[in-house]
Amino acid sequence: MAVADLLVVINYVILTRIRDFYFPNNFLFMTPFCSLQSALNHASTDISVWLTVAFTFDRFVAICCHKLKTRYCTERTAATVIGTICPIFCFKNIPWYFAYEGTITTGLIQWGCNRKLEYYTVAAWIAFNWIHRWLTPLIPIFLIFLFNAFTVGHILAASKTSRRLRAGRNDRDQRDPEMHSRRKSVILLFAVSSYFIILWVSYVVYFVLLRITSHYYSTCFNDPMYITDQTSHILLLLSCCTNTCIYVMTQSKFRKQLTNRVKYLPTIIFKCLK
Repeated sequence: MAVADLLVVINYVILTRIRDFYFPNNFLFMTPFCSLQSALNHASTDISVWLTVAFTFDRFVAICCHKLKTRYCTERTAATVIGTICPIFCFKNIPWYFAYEGTITTGLIQWGCNRKLEYYTVAAWIAFNWIHRWLTPLIPIFLIFLFNAFTVGHILAASKTSRRLRAGRNDRDQRDPEMHSRRKSVILLFAVSSYFIILWVSYVVYFVLLRITSHYYSTCFNDPMYITDQTSHILLLLSCCTNTCIYVMTQSKFRKQLTNRVKYLPTIIFKCLK
């Protein structure tokens, strides 16, 4: 998930947003390159979102399904899930490359990327657009809500049972390691999923307004739809950037591995120079 979020930052923030404002008129503005960049932006965002869903389901299984936990919550299963999600959403976003046309032509080279008129009128493109929005983020939001609801219900039931047992043994003051571990897992789970849902809501609202009003082109920077569009994308990108920060703050194993990698980097550089 951290790697997927980092790819969103590289593709969507650095190579697209920062490039547009601070590095104009470079080769990345050629139509083939910016079309490819759009496909990479959507692919990295989809992978980040669906790995969040997979993480939520993994925590649901670990907390609520003890029989399935031993078979599902393994490194092999995690590798299989990641290896399935990444190729599927890379393939799914290939059509974005063909959704754009050049703005101007210099010699034989096309520059800029504008969405083709067919993108808004042809039934196949409209269907693709709806499928894209359902897959990211409507279905993920529903699944995260569903898994979290089951997890919360299980946690509350387990807490009541644990309190009854401890009260019967008169050891109310003793610490329950299982409940403590479960509580830490729930805090991480809700931190990731809550940020995801809150920061994606504006994007869903913008998409609904866009389809209701058919306001596909903005006339100026003060256009309310343009402001809504830009705000929703800022929050979308922020959603894909928070997971790594949450892991650093909450997960000791993640912090330890990150520290080891940082310490190991100078060693590699020294060996190469030597």
